[in-house]
Amino acid sequence: MLSRTASNLYWLARFIERAENTARVLDVAYRVSLVNKEPGVAEREWFAPLNITGTLFPFQGNYSVVCAEQVLSFMALDRDNPASIIACAHQARENARAVRVHLTTEMWEVINGTWLELQRFSEQQLHAHPSTFFDWVKERSHLFRGVTRGTMHRSEAAQFLRLGSFLERADNTARILDVKYHILLPSLGDVGRAVDYYQWSAVLRSVSAFETYKRVYRDVISPIKVAELLLLNEDFPRSLQACLHDVYEIIEDLAPHPRAEVLRLAGEIYSRLRFARIDAVFEAGLHEYLTDFLRRINGLAGEIHDTYFRPPLTADADTA
Repeated sequence: MLSRTASNLYWLARFIERAENTARVLDVAYRVSLVNKEPGVAEREWFAPLNITGTLFPFQGNYSVVCAEQVLSFMALDRDNPASIIACAHQARENARAVRVHLTTEMWEVINGTWLELQRFSEQQLHAHPSTFFDWVKERSHLFRGVTRGTMHRSEAAQFLRLGSFLERADNTARILDVKYHILLPSLGDVGRAVDYYQWSAVLRSVSAFETYKRVYRDVISPIKVAELLLLNEDFPRSLQACLHDVYEIIEDLAPHPRAEVLRLAGEIYSRLRFARIDAVFEAGLHEYLTDFLRRINGLAGEIHDTYFRPPLTADADTA
């Protein structure tokens, strides 16, 4: 497969996953801001989408105050924000157009239809019914995954789509957990209070893990158990371990040779998760652990680019 084609497929999947993840984070921020009326909690909640996506400084350069209306506009429909839902949908469609021959008709129709319908949403509609908008974004992402699984030939093209999805999902889960734990809980004095319950419920709901947590632990929500579920539970599809398990298997299938650096890096990250213990993670520091994970996964993404997406040198260039 051509390196450019592989790159388009990989980024197509990443942008679709990114749009869904942004909708999840915004939806939770909106719901918590309505329910939790403790002083300062609702206001702090709207910093989360900006910190998770690394867009706080660009936001502050264009908007006057961090509040529901302005964050929703910036993160959902602002075309000048490359992390917004509409910008991600546009990038997904552009990548899909470039590899149209590798997609089924059903896959293309979902992507193109999503983009066309998204352009008809107004800020007035968004602010009037935010959760309706977020549910629609999530449903379109689910629809694309289902159509892809049900209609696409299980070839290298499908593998690069899956690789992009799982890598983006792992990155998002790590960022959500880090931001919620270290920014939205200002002090240990909040642990066990109402604010603690709301914040950790929000973490779980942002990755569709609330019901799973209740089934697995059958207990009140506690930070260490939330972290264990999202980090180390391989049966939960949005956990870091589950995502990296799939990433490793895909790269193992695609690796140019058994000792490829990209395979070594993927295996190293997966092994660190597979054999980790949550008590040891907390003893070393959850923030430090997640920072190291994000550094490693960014390094893996760079190696994926160098291995699969960088055009090969021509004979003339190689001897120049």
